[in-house]
Amino acid sequence: MTKVITYGTYDLLHFGHIRLLKRAKALGDYLIVGVTADDFDKTRGKINVQQPLMERIEAVRETGIADEIIVEEYEGQKIDDICRNDVDIFTVGSDWEGKFDYLKEYCEVVYLERTDGISSSEVRDKRRTVRFGLLGDDSLLNKVRMEAGFVNGLQVVALCTNRIEVMGGELRSVDIVTDDFDEFIKHVDAVYVQSLPAKHYDQIKKILEMGKHVLCESPITLNQEQCRELFLLAENKGVILMDAIKTAYSTAFARLLLMVKGGEIGEVVSVDATCTSLKILEDRHQNVWEGIYGWAPTALLPIFRLLGTDYHDFKIVSRYADGEKNRGDFTKIDFIYNHAVASIKVGDGVKSEGELIISGTKGYVYVPAPWWKTDYFEIRYENQSDNKRYFYQLDGEGIRYELVAFVRAIERGRSMSNIDQEVSCGISEMMDHYVRGTNMSII
Repeated sequence: MTKVITYGTYDLLHFGHIRLLKRAKALGDYLIVGVTADDFDKTRGKINVQQPLMERIEAVRETGIADEIIVEEYEGQKIDDICRNDVDIFTVGSDWEGKFDYLKEYCEVVYLERTDGISSSEVRDKRRTVRFGLLGDDSLLNKVRMEAGFVNGLQVVALCTNRIEVMGGELRSVDIVTDDFDEFIKHVDAVYVQSLPAKHYDQIKKILEMGKHVLCESPITLNQEQCRELFLLAENKGVILMDAIKTAYSTAFARLLLMVKGGEIGEVVSVDATCTSLKILEDRHQNVWEGIYGWAPTALLPIFRLLGTDYHDFKIVSRYADGEKNRGDFTKIDFIYNHAVASIKVGDGVKSEGELIISGTKGYVYVPAPWWKTDYFEIRYENQSDNKRYFYQLDGEGIRYELVAFVRAIERGRSMSNIDQEVSCGISEMMDHYVRGTNMSII
């Protein structure tokens, strides 16, 4: 029996895929199809895959062509698969010609001509492009504009800002540049909101009421009730509202959560997250975010994802910058749960080690600074020889991945967020406690 193996992403399965699979099957008696995993695609720069792994596997299975389907998860797996399965022929599309000649040492390599004019990229390109607008006054929008360039189906067409001087040349050159919020909304399908948190509720509400989608830099609001109201409004209007915390889209962070929830370190007893910076604060004016708003949503993310938002007590301690009564430059929040504790330390005027430590009854997770954009973490045990290290590539600090999820959500008409509504609302609730000074001491 002649065994044949081939690999592909098989995103948005089309006639070209099917024709290639049929020709691969015709080369032998038994066809093994390797479908690339989401994370492996990311390491190869393919961040714009529209369908999750299981949907792509099912699409290949439904063709009835493959005798066996496997998942490609790591570099070098092709050699392992060929040897383990006694494969006689490796085949792939001719656009890869020469790329896999190294496999000739293990089996015959055949490059098949692809169907002209048909590719997953072309299918995606023909889909409606989302006209994306950026709203805010922070230079972060330059990075969002750059990362949007990696996302198929998304085009930045408008900017609404009162601080054009901090925007780069590419952002200044978009079709619409204005400080008129109402005029801005007319020209877009979706908005990235990065304005001051105190403005979020009114702005997001108006955007949603006009039937436009929103991706909002966290916190969505400074009040839990308002946050829930906006999510309900988005649902009623049939549009998407998503919380933008780029860390939630890091592969390392996602894997970390799965391992912890899977019991790798036993029962979670403590979660401690620190996010600080010493950025220049000379620019302190009405358009600058306070440190608690800029850092707390990220620091709260692992706590609320692992322990939930049903804590039964908390304590806030905040240090105010140079005696200013409305701006804390360092804040520590401690939480008490029924069977665990947690804490965050955040600020933009005090520097500390920006690490994440999750303590359990069997071991602990250590994520070095800056943990919020890590591509590496460790699981450590009493016996150091049992320690494990994990590495995952992270491009664009996670921004491009959250933009991809946002576009997918718009196309499918349902949230594809890595952040549950309960987490978003929990973050808003904690911001409300901070604003009101609930359980708060000032030093």
